[in-house]
Amino acid sequence: MNEPGQNGPTTQEERVGEDPARDGRAHDGGSVRRHGHGTERGGPEVPGTSRWVASPDGTRLHVREYGPPRAPTVLLAHGWTCSVEFWAPVTRRLLSRGLRVVAYDQRGHGRSDVPRRAGYSTNALADDLQTVALSCVAEGDSAVLVGHSMGAMSILAASGRPAVRDRAAAVLLASTGCCDLLDGLRVLPVRGPRLRAGLHRVFLSAPLPLGPPTAVSRRLLKYATMGSAATPEQVELCCRVVNACRGLPRSRWGRVLGRLDLRANVPELSVPTTVLVGTSDRLTPPAHSRLLVERLPELVEFVELPGAGHMTPVERTDEVVGAVWRLVRDHLPTGGATLPAGGRETV
Repeated sequence: MNEPGQNGPTTQEERVGEDPARDGRAHDGGSVRRHGHGTERGGPEVPGTSRWVASPDGTRLHVREYGPPRAPTVLLAHGWTCSVEFWAPVTRRLLSRGLRVVAYDQRGHGRSDVPRRAGYSTNALADDLQTVALSCVAEGDSAVLVGHSMGAMSILAASGRPAVRDRAAAVLLASTGCCDLLDGLRVLPVRGPRLRAGLHRVFLSAPLPLGPPTAVSRRLLKYATMGSAATPEQVELCCRVVNACRGLPRSRWGRVLGRLDLRANVPELSVPTTVLVGTSDRLTPPAHSRLLVERLPELVEFVELPGAGHMTPVERTDEVVGAVWRLVRDHLPTGGATLPAGGRETV
């Protein structure tokens, strides 16, 4: 296996004594720093290394890498208002199976740059995914790409790009859609379709800061994005991640989602693909996933999780990891990864 990063974009590793999170931009400095983050407040850390890669328009993206550098790779793309921290429960389980995990902050999210006004589009999402793939998956190698919500839309947006397609052994699209998102939203209980779409457009594009989590914000987030069985720890993790998203990029990405139409891209995703959705998802209800199932050229599995909401990687981590593992097992050389006894996946 070639070393990841060969023939890819120039990268910048995290430096000691500086805080790239303070303004969403990377900074120059000294030696590499390795650290981790927890799954919830006070939880054990996931050790990894941070670095930055530059997208074609100059936007710098924060990338986190975990696990053995030569192990089979899973590349994670998070959704709207989230960050690499959102993937912590999934990352821990994938690492326990001997896999290498790469996750990145979407532009305007987490520790990545906030782009200029013109830097919000599905083409920009595709540029960013391609940049990370070129940097982290060596030419001739491949990875399983996993996208949640807007992260899955990033994969769809990049589906026709040879550099991405050549590095994608298989794909998992979780809790997502390709078009008409406003028509499908079920967050606000309004009957009239026009009024509901208008109110949801405001919901997506409101730039107000959310502030630190409170009892009220936790209840609202659980109602809007999670199933009724979500635990307080799961709600806390999601609320902390979502509330940390800056208001301006949240608003501008919300506008992009409101007019999203990637229907033409779906048939171009010509790799083995799993679609996964929670039956209680209010943001991208199962009808969106069923449309993908009808149009994907190489569907291998459609997973519906009863009672789960939109935050499936946190709410139903075991089932999500199981779906990822089946793609790794069937479509990637396992290398040093841990194949459970009998050749079956365990969760």
